Amino acid sequence: MKKEKNRNSFSGSLGFVLTAAGSAVGLGNIWRFPYLAAKDGGGLYLVIYLVLALTFGFTLLTTEIAIGRKTKQSPLTAYSKLKSNWGFLGILACLVPVIILPYYCVIGGWVVKYFLAYLTGGGSAAATDGYFTDFITGEWSPIVLTAIFLLMVAFIVFRGINKGIESSSKILMPLLLLLVVGIAFFSLTIHYEDDSGVTRTGLQGFAIYVIPDLTGMTVKGFFTVLLDAMGQLFFSLSVAMGIMIAYGSYVKDDANLVKSINQIELFDTAVAFLAGVMIIPAVYTFMGREGMAASGPSLMFVSLPKVFASMGRIGNLVGCLFFAMVLFAALTSAVSVMEAVVSSFMDKFHMTRIQAAATETGIALAGGVVVCLGYNKLYFEIKLPNGAVAQILDIMDYISNNFLMPLVAIGTCLLIGWVIKPPAIIEEVEKSGSKFGRKRLYIVMIRYIAPILLVILLLKSLGILTII
Repeated sequence: MKKEKNRNSFSGSLGFVLTAAGSAVGLGNIWRFPYLAAKDGGGLYLVIYLVLALTFGFTLLTTEIAIGRKTKQSPLTAYSKLKSNWGFLGILACLVPVIILPYYCVIGGWVVKYFLAYLTGGGSAAATDGYFTDFITGEWSPIVLTAIFLLMVAFIVFRGINKGIESSSKILMPLLLLLVVGIAFFSLTIHYEDDSGVTRTGLQGFAIYVIPDLTGMTVKGFFTVLLDAMGQLFFSLSVAMGIMIAYGSYVKDDANLVKSINQIELFDTAVAFLAGVMIIPAVYTFMGREGMAASGPSLMFVSLPKVFASMGRIGNLVGCLFFAMVLFAALTSAVSVMEAVVSSFMDKFHMTRIQAAATETGIALAGGVVVCLGYNKLYFEIKLPNGAVAQILDIMDYISNNFLMPLVAIGTCLLIGWVIKPPAIIEEVEKSGSKFGRKRLYIVMIRYIAPILLVILLLKSLGILTII
């Protein structure tokens, strides 16, 4: 008990909200949310995402934060403290960030590369064909930049909860939000006339983004949109990867969890929406509808540099600000991923923060080197159960996001919904005297709706369910 009493905690609700929101606002919001919105009918996807965020996402977010504060433990040990024979769920929850951090730092290194390119006036080179491929297939440059990004993350985590993670979030998150809003506004004001004389504007792209397109919509198509939005929520809210349990364990007992959770939901949903406003109008204006088909790395590192190049002189400045914003988002998310592992090592193996952070930094660096080599010396391709063709980074992403995260979420729903029962979480949420306004919704979601949706999502990810 002495160990728990001496556990660090956030200095206040603002620090917790900004840190949790910083974890949620990452690369998944920036390169995946806009693509899915464009692919899945614009406004239809937005409406479904919002409904799921307020129900499904809210349920998982509330559960994990409450588990963390109730047990005052990290994901690796929290589940066994709730129910002794459910420790295996903690192992799975801790395994997710262990797998994610190496390849997230590799992508973070890519962001550093592009930020430096635009900062030094080399944005036009970044837009040329083959620039991205030549870079990631290089032998040393990706590894060096991965190490630089990882060391930035490790430095923040080494400094602890208050001086490191909370303090950096209070600086980076306002800057990130300012850049997101500024770039989104700029994206709405642009216009471009192509070689055929057709003029496209940012506002036209915005209309495609927000106005529902139900053309040819079928029941199967609707469920595809539903599952896409639900899968995105894992990225958007940082649930099912142990992060919110770790951060919840640092929340003081007198903090108003209901208010904090509502603020995290609002912040994340707003930034996810603004990510679409930043990207979709700009891509549509300069590349048309066909340009909106890009997603993931190809969207951020291939399509968008071409968009910036099409803007003329101001494109280099916009590109620099954009990649600065992406770098802030990647840093805050990577810090949370590392902290989930570091806190687990500290609680389970009684390491000091320095020992735990150094250990995880070593693991992430070794894994990052393997991921980098996966584009040259260790290159191979295999077909995943969901039909995608993959190499090392994609395999790690698939195992963590398409398999382990739904599995952890299903197990969490079963443990809380049927073994421990929802009142245990509700009591924790209301501990400070705050009223849990969505109490009935929470009970229905955690016991019935969320597990069913998660099983469907898992079966589809594994290629077992093909009718949706």
